[in-house]
Amino acid sequence: MGENRLVQGRYRLLDLIGRGGMGEVWRARDESLGRQVAVKCLKPLGPYHDPSLASVLRERFRREARVAAALSHRGVTVVHDFGESDGTPYLVMELLEGRDLSRLLEDNKGHPLPVDDVADIAAQVAAALAYTHQHGVVHRDLKPGNIMRLTDGTVKICDFGIARLGHDIGFTARLTGTGVALGTPHYMSPEQIGGGEVDHRSDLYSLGCVLYEIATGTPPFDLEDAWAVLIGHRDTPPRPPRDRRPDLPGHLEEIILDLLAKRPEERPYDARELVRRIRGRRTTAVAGTAVGPALLDAADRGRLPSWTGGMTTGHKALGAGLRALPPDPGAALSARWAVTPRKYEGNRATSHNGPAEARRPAPALPAERTALPAERTALPQESAARHREAARLAALGRWAEAGEAHLAVAAELAALLGPDHPATLAGRHEALFALVRAGRVTEALAAYPDLAEARARVLGTDHPDTLATRQESAYALGRLGRHFEAHQVYAEVLAARVRAMGPDHPDTLRCRHNLACTLGRLGRLDDACRTALEVAAARARVLGPDHPDTLVSRCEVAYAQGQSGRWEEALRIYREVAEARARVLGADHPDTLAARYETALSLGRLGRSADALRRYRELIEDRTRVQGPTHPETLRARHGLGVNLGRLGRWEDALAEAREVCLLREQTLGPAHPDTLVSRREVAVALGWLGRWAEALTEYRRVTATRAQYLGPDHPDTLAGQGDEAHCLERLGRGKEAGELYRRVAVIRRQQASGGA
Repeated sequence: MGENRLVQGRYRLLDLIGRGGMGEVWRARDESLGRQVAVKCLKPLGPYHDPSLASVLRERFRREARVAAALSHRGVTVVHDFGESDGTPYLVMELLEGRDLSRLLEDNKGHPLPVDDVADIAAQVAAALAYTHQHGVVHRDLKPGNIMRLTDGTVKICDFGIARLGHDIGFTARLTGTGVALGTPHYMSPEQIGGGEVDHRSDLYSLGCVLYEIATGTPPFDLEDAWAVLIGHRDTPPRPPRDRRPDLPGHLEEIILDLLAKRPEERPYDARELVRRIRGRRTTAVAGTAVGPALLDAADRGRLPSWTGGMTTGHKALGAGLRALPPDPGAALSARWAVTPRKYEGNRATSHNGPAEARRPAPALPAERTALPAERTALPQESAARHREAARLAALGRWAEAGEAHLAVAAELAALLGPDHPATLAGRHEALFALVRAGRVTEALAAYPDLAEARARVLGTDHPDTLATRQESAYALGRLGRHFEAHQVYAEVLAARVRAMGPDHPDTLRCRHNLACTLGRLGRLDDACRTALEVAAARARVLGPDHPDTLVSRCEVAYAQGQSGRWEEALRIYREVAEARARVLGADHPDTLAARYETALSLGRLGRSADALRRYRELIEDRTRVQGPTHPETLRARHGLGVNLGRLGRWEDALAEAREVCLLREQTLGPAHPDTLVSRREVAVALGWLGRWAEALTEYRRVTATRAQYLGPDHPDTLAGQGDEAHCLERLGRGKEAGELYRRVAVIRRQQASGGA
């Protein structure tokens, strides 16, 4: 169709005002009524198009006409007419005078919109969604380009081309079955990405993406690779908006992050609730809030649906701008109580550090973070709010508070639904998960057998939820240094997963990955390396060579090689992983920075401390810029810097660095945090090298006492601390005391070795 073309003898096309994936929009004059309108025409596909694609697009176009014509709300574009002209479908709508949100951001040169405008747009769009959802219509493609702000300030939602009517699910299934992508990657909900059931809460997630972008100037996951964007939505908590825009009010940040919860049940219940929250202008500021667990259910954590295979990132509001940096899912976890170097699945940006390095505890987020069943939505609003608050606390790393909150919710579920209801059992699983991360490992471990037995009785022994609980119990055993028992449980769970899901299922591979980690802790480094190599190869085949899970397993291979003394090979792999992550996720992504950390660590282990020092300084600069000077990862890099200063014989500098890092860790993480204790030990090491053994002994004893209190007197790290004490006593000429301490440690280690033989 062209300019001045008369459509159906009534609508004269005047000029082209917009072009999208499905059609073109023309300003036109209705010759019958003498008014100006907008006419949207389905674009011709050319002579070589796929007939099935044409059929789908025609259905979508007709669907938009039918859906939009049935709606009457000031926040929804009015449809006047629909038909076909010379075989081309057309849609006649009201002509809107204004700019869509994409254009508003472009006009603003990439800068975010004023706060008052963000709040006003949020309230108007939420009100329009409340109306459409009440009428059973889910938009499913909400994005800045589909939201218009008129010259009088009115905000309208446009383009219902892939909307779903509540009573017309079959129609949606037919569209999905064609392999044509539904939605725009930068604004798609995790359930859309995973191919799950989509309801009104998917629109709320998309609205959260839109509000994040107009509030900060960039989408939550602003990556150039469509696959990386989808993975970001599915697996990665968004960076808090106030990290990008400090003047954004706390209540707006909280609303945006609530909308961006990974699981639908953790978002606002409906758009009406959202309208009340926005207009109520809640004043409680929650800086750095991230809502919802970082992972989806087990069923959603496999490969992305086939229709995403050739997907591009699509159009976002701005073609350029600041790159969004999805944060390390584990970066905010402040209660990491395992101090042994392990890299269990779930926290992808983990480190493996030796005795003199910062040994990152890397808590494994569970492979199957069980979502509560649909019955949860019927719970009283107070219970649902408590569950959201528990998830928010967990996302902030406030695990002790999250554990208590989840325990309270689980008790309510037991009273309402019964102790063996799947939702009750899921609530208990979440509570125990949080308790482990809060350091209450022994308490959680005592409760896991009963929970696993209940899930086996209700759901079956090979049900994913049952296996998830058993796998978490294995993780807890590892946290307590009981690696032989952990290995047994992982092996049993792995056999069940192979039997129930097959050897190449992502959850099976995740369990094998954790088994490889445990083999390394048992000193079976060749077995650990071989298993990790097999997992990496399988993941490369199933998920692709650059998939984050594949790269995590390659890091585990490198770790096993390093522990075996093959640091050159480890260094090569860490460098390759760092390059791959920079390419796929971005140079400043936390996972990329983590691989760079491992590279610097490997250089130090190879005796190339000058090179390591340079890498650590570069990493500290980038970590400080991206995550801040007191972020745990920034401090970890500073710790590595101090270690290598000591290796170069610069012990006064090393001592000063260790003391400063120890103080910052104590202030930000707490005096008993494993990272703080590692820094305190490094202070003692430097004091010893400077000949100040009495002061060193005091620091070593503080470390050992704290480890004994939180990890137990027989934990390997507690015993290592006692060995450090004995060495100090020896250097102070107190040989008898040193000998008694050495013998005591040796007896316990022999007992442990015979018990695990």
